[in-house]
Amino acid sequence: MKTFDPVVVTRLIKEEDLNHHGTLFAGRMASWLVESCFLSASRAVGKPEDVVCVKIHGMEFKRPAHKGEILEISSQVVLTGRSSITVAGQGLLDGDDRPAVTGMATFVSVNAQGKPYPHGIVLSEEYVKGVEELNLKAQELTGRRR
Repeated sequence: MKTFDPVVVTRLIKEEDLNHHGTLFAGRMASWLVESCFLSASRAVGKPEDVVCVKIHGMEFKRPAHKGEILEISSQVVLTGRSSITVAGQGLLDGDDRPAVTGMATFVSVNAQGKPYPHGIVLSEEYVKGVEELNLKAQELTGRRR
């Protein structure tokens, strides 16, 4: 049974990260969110070269982000299957505890030939209780149950 600390990636929002409205471009945010989620999944598997993203379950902006703001993207494993790992991510701006953006992505452990293999990761009951709301949302999004 495993527990995992959240991964935190910090980004400075720069001019090149903005859209035509002067706010953070969704494509840039999606890239950063998936990268943070990938790091969480990779740590869980222990072999980054064996982890591939199979689905981005969505990303929701709760409020805009602007040039000069510091974005902290935290991600955490919330659900595991035989070879899959679903990770939740959220972005906080300048230390505010209200998420500016949230999303989830699912990754699969694959061998050198690209075939999924069982990663053997089992989340402890205590860990799942700590991420219970996200675990339930992940189950709904993926159609999988613990």
